[in-house]
Amino acid sequence: MKRLAIYGGSFDPPGIHRREIARRLSQLVDEVIVVPCGPRPAEDITHDTIPIHRAVMTDMTFRGLPRVRVELFDLEADHFTPPSGLEECFRHEGDISHVVAAEFVKGGRNDESAIQQKWTEGRELWENAKFIVLRQEGEEFDERDLPPRSQVLDVPRYDPTGTIRNRVFQRESIEGLVVPEVASYIVRHRLYRSSLPARESNFRLARPRFKLFVADRNEKAAELAKQFEPYVSDDPEMIVVMGGDGTMLHAIRQTWRERLPYYGLNLGHVGFLLNEADVIDFWQHELLMYQLPLLWVGVELLNGQRHQRLAFNDAWVERATGQTAWLRLGVNGEVRLSKVMADGMLISTAAGSTSYARAMGATPLPFNTRVLMLVGSNVLEPRNWQPAVMPIDSEIEITTLDPEKRPLEAYVDGVAQGKVKALRVRVSHIAAVELAFRPGHDPASKLAEHQFSE
Repeated sequence: MKRLAIYGGSFDPPGIHRREIARRLSQLVDEVIVVPCGPRPAEDITHDTIPIHRAVMTDMTFRGLPRVRVELFDLEADHFTPPSGLEECFRHEGDISHVVAAEFVKGGRNDESAIQQKWTEGRELWENAKFIVLRQEGEEFDERDLPPRSQVLDVPRYDPTGTIRNRVFQRESIEGLVVPEVASYIVRHRLYRSSLPARESNFRLARPRFKLFVADRNEKAAELAKQFEPYVSDDPEMIVVMGGDGTMLHAIRQTWRERLPYYGLNLGHVGFLLNEADVIDFWQHELLMYQLPLLWVGVELLNGQRHQRLAFNDAWVERATGQTAWLRLGVNGEVRLSKVMADGMLISTAAGSTSYARAMGATPLPFNTRVLMLVGSNVLEPRNWQPAVMPIDSEIEITTLDPEKRPLEAYVDGVAQGKVKALRVRVSHIAAVELAFRPGHDPASKLAEHQFSE
């Protein structure tokens, strides 16, 4: 069977030693599955940093390692899956070994280990599950404490995660303790300091190293891309998008897990998400960087199947037949409108408020506003219902009251999802993107220009 190593932890932040451990693990097994954990019961440590930052830093730390993959389901669900649950999740993929530090097995021969005493179903796992025990250089260790089905992997000594956080708080260097991308991310977002993390920051490229994403069938974009060929790199620092807002959405959908900032050059129409293409040596200037969330969209099909999607702009439902849609609207588990008669409804990020939401009558918002927008299409009842602005942490559910006669058609960033019973939308806990702009070309300036144009 395929041998798997489940390597869990808070990864807050993930030290560079974690990458080295994963590399060594990959030499023992066929695949290493890295799982950043959600909030543990009765522990506050995984609440120190919001999930999106831990997700980004974990992806940055482990990317590029052969036979290593990162699974972010715990962070997305804001839920802690114990090792017994992880065993159940991945059992169908192969033969599982749980990766633990040596401190977790100390006292095992006397039934006093952390695994036996504190883990859910710990004694059963101790007897029946497989373990890879990490022993640091120079660490005192009694092999009589090992679980019955285990092997030991020697690893270099490393500083605990708390030491990294403390060094950041004290404004001390963390060079060599985390990968360079994580060090830059921590500084950019002011993590582990007494101030609130930043959602806007200044950014300057060390040197131009790009990955290009060019609009199809756009001759201007193809021609401009030739000027960037000398800067294309296998180790890019930024994704340069050439086209229109639609091209940027395609780029985000396909590449957001690369955790690179985006710089857009507008060769389309309005281009709210892009810079004007009159200056192409933008890396010589200090840029404004905005971190923007993606939407998590849960779709329930007519046959009861469920799947999940991500959207940057919006998600909506519309009537799938000639019948007016009858909808129930819930917010945070509470029914807010028991019956809405309309052609459909749309949930938008602030960034998406300049798109279909605006066309449906909503007021465009500055794209970094921390809200969700809810808009109805041709609403008959309730009369005079207007677009609503919701707090960013809201969870919105739209359900058809008559799935047989009045089914809904769902769309996520314009991509059809088929006929559905319900759509559930909230901000993703793991998916966000960073967009870079030259000062004076950011969307706030474009929005003002658009609203006050003669």
